[in-house]
Amino acid sequence: MRDRLYHRAHQTVATARQFAAETLDVWGVTSRKDDMLLCVSELATNALRHGVPPGRGYRLRLLVFEDATVRVEVHDSGPGLSRMAERPPGRGLTIVAALADAWGVLPRAPGKVVWCEFR
Repeated sequence: MRDRLYHRAHQTVATARQFAAETLDVWGVTSRKDDMLLCVSELATNALRHGVPPGRGYRLRLLVFEDATVRVEVHDSGPGLSRMAERPPGRGLTIVAALADAWGVLPRAPGKVVWCEFR
């Protein structure tokens, strides 16, 4: 497992994506890497737009399991649970759902964890 905290700024999306790319390289993950990095960007952007209150941040956590499944998690402290938008402007979770093998939302105190997995 590797994780990193990011403050509430849109510039951190690129930094989070770079951290994820470096982590996947260290783990030797090459299959579907571009899909994983796109999902990191979408989940981080979603957290910034909807889940990180002023003065707070978000955590990106990456896990790899024995069966080579990679899990991407974004933890935020905002209220509510993420869901797919039925119309614009939100398409981030629709992209995540299309690319990942599984995704979901778990409550935490405070906030939530939005995750996706690649097998």
